[in-house]
Amino acid sequence: MSLEEFKKIDATELPIGKLISIIAKNQSLYLNHNLEEFKINASQLHFLFEISHQKEINQDKIASRCSIDKGSVARSIKKLEDNGLVVRKVDDNNRRQNKVSLTPKGEKTLTESKKKLEEWEEYLFANNTIEKEDLQMLLKEIAVKSIELNEKEEEQNA
Repeated sequence: MSLEEFKKIDATELPIGKLISIIAKNQSLYLNHNLEEFKINASQLHFLFEISHQKEINQDKIASRCSIDKGSVARSIKKLEDNGLVVRKVDDNNRRQNKVSLTPKGEKTLTESKKKLEEWEEYLFANNTIEKEDLQMLLKEIAVKSIELNEKEEEQNA
């Protein structure tokens, strides 16, 4: 479907998940193009965010938080490590786990990458009738409810 066709569709006829999916896909496309200079992609940027929030985090927790399988996380972390953005060290509490942390180069890359993300968001919210912060709070509330619903489903099926 073309952009012009999409613009003609009544927003109330589209499922919220479909709209969120379109936004997420287009954000990834934008980021993948604009992060090339840092030699990372949108998924790896999300990993850098997760690592920066916790300082030292194990790969399993990254996989869980990002809803990505452990093997994919391990491969992406290896690429980040090869690029000098993260370091892995064996977790003293669980020798089968690696703790991952950002290097100074990783912190700088994250800071510069955030600027690209801010540019994308500034474009999206220019001349909009809703404030970015209002949408963020609403989407977080919806995200929490969706997680709660899925956790309830898992408990009932366990």
